[in-house]
Formats: sequence, C-alpha cells, structure tokens
Amino acid sequence: KGETLGLVGESGCGKSTLALSIMRLMPKSSRIIGDKIIFEGEDLLRKSEDELRMIRGGKISMIFQNPLSSLNPVFKVGDQIAESIKIHQDLDKSKINERVIELLKKVGISDAQKRMSSYPHQFSGGMRQRAMIAMAFSCNPKLVIADEPTTSLDVTIQAQILELMKDIQKEYKSSFLLISHDFGVISELSDFVAIMYAGKVVEYSDIVSVIKYPIHPYTIELLKS
Repeated sequence: KGETLGLVGESGCGKSTLALSIMRLMPKSSRIIGDKIIFEGEDLLRKSEDELRMIRGGKISMIFQNPLSSLNPVFKVGDQIAESIKIHQDLDKSKINERVIELLKKVGISDAQKRMSSYPHQFSGGMRQRAMIAMAFSCNPKLVIADEPTTSLDVTIQAQILELMKDIQKEYKSSFLLISHDFGVISELSDFVAIMYAGKVVEYSDIVSVIKYPIHPYTIELLKS
C-alpha cells in the first residue's frame, strides 16, 4: 500500500498490453493465456462486466499516455470527472461539484470553478494531464496505473507532473504501477522495478538494487543508455 512499482522496457515490449489486461480493457479479439489476475485476493478474470465497471475507476484507475484522446472532446472536463464520482460514490450533485473543484485545485489547476466548464481542447497538454490525474484519484483508488503519463509533455511540465503524482500518492496512499520506457522517470518515483523485455519480466527487485547490481544483460544496457 502506498508503494510504486515501475515497469520499464522499450516500446512494443508489452507494457501497455499488461496494463490494459489488468483493467480488462483488451479488445474482444485478444486471447487470455494466463489463468489469474489477482487484486485484493480476488481474480479479475472471473468478474462480470458489471463488477468490473465498479472496480474500474473505483478501486483501480488509469492515467493514459495521451490525455487528449482519453478525454471525451464533446464533454466538459468537470462533467467527465463528475461522472466518475457519480458512478462510484453516493453523493448529490452539489457535493459532486464541490469534489470536482477540490480535485482540480489539488492538481494545480487555477480558477477551478471556471475551468471545470472548459472542454479538453481548451486546456494545455499539461493541464489535460492534471485533469486526468484528478479523475484517476476522484474515488480514492487502491491502485493507479499510469501508462507513460509524461511522454507527450516537455521536460519542465514533465517534472511538474511527476512531482504532482508523488504528492498526491503520498496523500491518498494509493499503490502505483508506473509504466515508462524512460528509466529516469521510473527511478524518480518507484520503490520497486520490473524490467520487461520481449513480453516478459526479466528482472525484478527494489529500485536501489536494480540500479547498483543489475543482473540481466538488457537491464545493464538500459542503465547505460
């Protein structure tokens, strides 16, 4: 609880596929070859779609790589965050709006009451990612999966978003699965790290041990780059 597992590997090695598999969001044409995905002692593969709908966004949430494509362009940002709260929490409309404003302020969006009525295209890239973080934490999830959350941002904004994620995780005590091809990003936030290569985890340990005593040849090359 409250710890971060970094999953690092080159593009195409299966990191995002793993994340989508945990969320049970893979296309219907995909095939499951493993037999279990255990979360809080329960197998997600045995859950019905209705049960999964309550888990997604409630107990497990996800921050996607591209917030512009993840946010619905025809709905206001505040309404999209409110919808997530409405599904998972028994609150009236005024309380939900208060919660949305509180979340937007918490992630550093100024003039939150006005901004909640904005559409995604009216936000900058950094602000859209802040809104996605607000949505991810809107229902106090036990696990947050962040899939390349800073890839599309410039270096300055990237550092701000990483710091924000660190602060909010500390406050909510959520566990994190942080996915990235950038070992620098992983080492910034992670307590443990799993190295993925060609669809398999080839090394796993605490972050300090992996940096100081890498074992797998791919990990050694990754640290050199």
